[in-house]
Amino acid sequence: MNKKPIIEIKDLVTYYGSRKVLDGINLQIMPGETMTILGRSGCGKSTLLRHIIGLSKPSSGKIFLKGQDITILTENQMLSIRRKIGMLFQGGALFNSMPVGDNVALPLREHTELEDSTIQIMTRMKLDQVGLAGFEDFMPAQLSGGMKKRAALARAIAMDPDMLFCDEPSAGLDPIVAVGIDHLILKLKKAFQMTIVIVTHELASVFLIADRVALLDEGRIIALGTVEELKNSTNKKVQQFFNRIPDPEKIDKDSYLNSLVGENNKL
Repeated sequence: MNKKPIIEIKDLVTYYGSRKVLDGINLQIMPGETMTILGRSGCGKSTLLRHIIGLSKPSSGKIFLKGQDITILTENQMLSIRRKIGMLFQGGALFNSMPVGDNVALPLREHTELEDSTIQIMTRMKLDQVGLAGFEDFMPAQLSGGMKKRAALARAIAMDPDMLFCDEPSAGLDPIVAVGIDHLILKLKKAFQMTIVIVTHELASVFLIADRVALLDEGRIIALGTVEELKNSTNKKVQQFFNRIPDPEKIDKDSYLNSLVGENNKL
């Protein structure tokens, strides 16, 4: 028996003013899959993610999470769905006024009626799972960039979500710390059997963690498949991205600007 998609996007279109940011997105994500949404800056990746988790409403189209069209749900109706969603924001989005333990415990205190002693135990367990055992009393300002991402990841999985969404999880991290975050995401996926959607432009992360890749360009999915399938694609834009080939127009513009600088230096 074929599985049904846990996330399904149909004909999604979004305008910001007169600018079309998402242009007819269609995508199915299966349970337990790691889908990576890839593309360069400004292509619509983060906008698409905001729509999938219900933070923004599209101009038209539908988004189904576990069979429910979230584009027609009220904010109150979205609450029950969000309880099964974990979100790792690009900057971590920890509350700087709260210790790490309270940051991780926040979803449990907001959305459950568990005893505080139970919440404390669960918080310590989640921190241990991301390699931050014993850090519950530290303030976010006392953590390194990689530790902040790990603490934010612990908060994202506090409610044992079915789906985990990550916006640029390795952004701003050195390569060694970044690959550590990638391995941690893989470990958590195996432990919790989650469906994971990751927005990124980091090819190294994609090669390591992706089951499939959706490559966006100017608000459209121009390629969808495994890493190997995209590597072997004959689409020029796909090859340009995967082989890190700069835009000829950008090169010409830079060369022109550099020549002007050179001429000015002669004056």
